[in-house]
Amino acid sequence: MRLLHLVGSPTDDFHAELSLVYARGALASLQEGTDHEHVVAFVAPDGLWRLPDRPALDDATLGSTEPVELATALRRVREVGIDAALPQMFCRAGMTHYRALLDVLDLPYLGNDPATMALGADKARARAVVAAAGVPVPEGAVVRVGDPRPVFARPGSGGSGDVVVKPVDADNSAGVTLVRGGEPDAAYVAAVAAACRDDGSGRALVERYVPLGREVRCGVLATREGLVALPLEEYAVDEAASPVRLADSKLARDGAGDLGLVAKDVTRAWIVPADDPVVPAVHEAALAAYDALGCRHYGLFDLRIDPEGRPWFLEAGLYCSYAPTSVVATMARAAGIDLPALLQHGLDRLGLPAPAHSLGGTA
Repeated sequence: MRLLHLVGSPTDDFHAELSLVYARGALASLQEGTDHEHVVAFVAPDGLWRLPDRPALDDATLGSTEPVELATALRRVREVGIDAALPQMFCRAGMTHYRALLDVLDLPYLGNDPATMALGADKARARAVVAAAGVPVPEGAVVRVGDPRPVFARPGSGGSGDVVVKPVDADNSAGVTLVRGGEPDAAYVAAVAAACRDDGSGRALVERYVPLGREVRCGVLATREGLVALPLEEYAVDEAASPVRLADSKLARDGAGDLGLVAKDVTRAWIVPADDPVVPAVHEAALAAYDALGCRHYGLFDLRIDPEGRPWFLEAGLYCSYAPTSVVATMARAAGIDLPALLQHGLDRLGLPAPAHSLGGTA
């Protein structure tokens, strides 16, 4: 099996670096744990491709590889003869246009298709579709700079007036602000302006704040036997100190300036025991969201648990890098599904057989 790792970003340096953080881990682990032959294609922010002559993603290898235009890159990919692709691009173009390019090439790939990725990335549309399937979502509205404050976001409107303001189509909690009902209007106006700056089309999603509770993510995996809701991952949030997860609770740079994942620290995230009372309701909501959004292979869903134990859908994250640190891989591992087996579940859905001498994988 010849597997193409499609890495990088044509959009900006941040997304290219984020892609490399995950893709390097995936490549190393899958090289060690499977018999597959791995091929690398890196797309830089200038739109040029690099196809190293060996499967490596270190700076030296990428720096010494000749950059080529799209047409040349696609010809080389065809010449190599790829059986399946593993997209690991997290910018909007990478999640949609470049997956569509794989469709045009008639090249099977792991993960959700471009239409589903676009739907999941638009938080307002995703929540509308999921709500139509019967999954609870917080009251919300899409606004732009200068729009009036929604009624539910005003103090004395039958609730606290507390709201979370976020961009409609940004990831990693960029531009997210919690605005309390007792704060002056200027705080709300500033939050909307910040969210609109981080949104590609200048929109902000204003949602009624769901009191804690808890905050969890739930993955859904398509297996040979059908859909499986994976163990939940819970995140450290506190009503007083950190009531919502912000960007610095997910990604940060170390002393050397390298981008890294901080959400995996055991003080920030942990697997929820299977017998926790909240698990059945979250699993039900996640399975419904998976079907409503038209997912394939896997899906990942963020939910807020209110003080009464009721889950509320917040958003969908419909990608998996197959790196050991990626959330779906972490949840799968907690369910007894190692990384090679997780990969093979996706390949099974593409109709591609396991290698004759698999080096790992539990079902």
